[in-house]
Amino acid sequence: MTVQDSAAVRDLAERLPEGFLLGVASAAFQIEGALSAGGRGPSGWDAFAEKPGTIQDGHSPAVACDHYHRMDEDVDLMRDLGVDSYRFSLSWPRIQPDGTGPVNPAGLDFYDRLIDRLLAAGIAPMATLYHWDTPLPLEHRGGWMNRDTALRFGNYAAAAADRFGDRVSHWVTLNEPASVTLNGYALGVHAPGRDLLFNALPSVHHQLLAHGLAVQALRAAGVPGAVGVTNLHSPVHPASGSFLDRLMATVFDLALNRIYADPILLGRYPTPPLAARPWFRHLSRVSDADLETIHQPLDFYGLNYYYPVRAAAGRGPAESPAGTAEAMARLPFHLAAFPEYPTTGFGWPVAPEHLGTLLRGLKDRYGAALPPLFITESGASFPEPDHVDGTLPDPSRIAYLEGHLGQALAATAPGGIAHDVELLGYYVWTLMDNFEWAAGYSQRFGLVHVDFNTLERTPKESYYWYRALSQARRRGA
Repeated sequence: MTVQDSAAVRDLAERLPEGFLLGVASAAFQIEGALSAGGRGPSGWDAFAEKPGTIQDGHSPAVACDHYHRMDEDVDLMRDLGVDSYRFSLSWPRIQPDGTGPVNPAGLDFYDRLIDRLLAAGIAPMATLYHWDTPLPLEHRGGWMNRDTALRFGNYAAAAADRFGDRVSHWVTLNEPASVTLNGYALGVHAPGRDLLFNALPSVHHQLLAHGLAVQALRAAGVPGAVGVTNLHSPVHPASGSFLDRLMATVFDLALNRIYADPILLGRYPTPPLAARPWFRHLSRVSDADLETIHQPLDFYGLNYYYPVRAAAGRGPAESPAGTAEAMARLPFHLAAFPEYPTTGFGWPVAPEHLGTLLRGLKDRYGAALPPLFITESGASFPEPDHVDGTLPDPSRIAYLEGHLGQALAATAPGGIAHDVELLGYYVWTLMDNFEWAAGYSQRFGLVHVDFNTLERTPKESYYWYRALSQARRRGA
């Protein structure tokens, strides 16, 4: 019996609620390539990737998976996979090369074709307006440290709504503003490569303001699709019961989770502990008008979960992938390991039970203000060969996905730890191996193997497992 024919697949399928969406996710910069084709302008990530030492092994995103030219093949893979929905991102510099001014007709046409091909294949489009590729002219003017970028984003959202609003079923304004601030502006390991630490916090507020303006633009355009936002969330635990470890866990929980979700869902920034207030001073004096703009009614909230975090006071070894930046040495805390868990290729702990804890914590914190949730990213990289001859066995990925989806379903089922959370769907990160940001092509998250020399796509066993799950769910309907 193959893994896709197993009783475990049938059991998992039987637990999927009616209407629950199974999907896959991707990001334009990571898969499209064609960086100068069709009038696309450069992004901050293009400039960052050209700097020596920023990308592992000097890998270039110039071609990536060449999805721009192979889009039909990739939609066929998703159709055969049997997913309900595809979460992709629109490239801001492909649609509006300067980040302001006229739109690029060729860029709009590309996404028109993609959306139409998805709909023809019976796949609902979930479009993310921003997945980290800021137009370079805006980055040169300060990027998200500049309030004007939020205003430009609102205009871009209006242009996207005007062109695609009649066909997109779900809209995501921003993907992981926490990662943009922490990795890009605070620690310097992602574009634009700034290591401002807590002085990066204006980039939080400006991204959230952009989110609010984008929601207003989508609503003003009358889009029929659901509107939401997606952020990375991790439960943060102190490394010990000491006062300092507990304080630093609170500080990191604020920096990773609450300063994003609280303004969006509650209309206010959280109040930091007294000792930490100087670090968060950039968020202490914002206008009520800005908070009102940020606090827009949402149809859903997107959750990207990968691993829990353990915080400890003082400087220490970089035992967490989020703590490998040199700038971390200037912080009063460090991120400790979870030696009790197996790890992914990135060194991330595989801890699906923490997903249920996270869902419970979100509901406890936000109550009725928490919209229905999508898990908009969930997946793992594992060491895999650059070239394959036939289907690649990837049992660790199958176990990861089965464990995380299973935990999410158990937590939100009647009697589960988060039974009062409405969970609408689960999106695997990602459809195919791609350019994994600063890690280049060294980390493979895909259900489909990509040979980056030939660009040949080869489904892995996890692809067939996910397809079997979808088929079993439909047979049981």
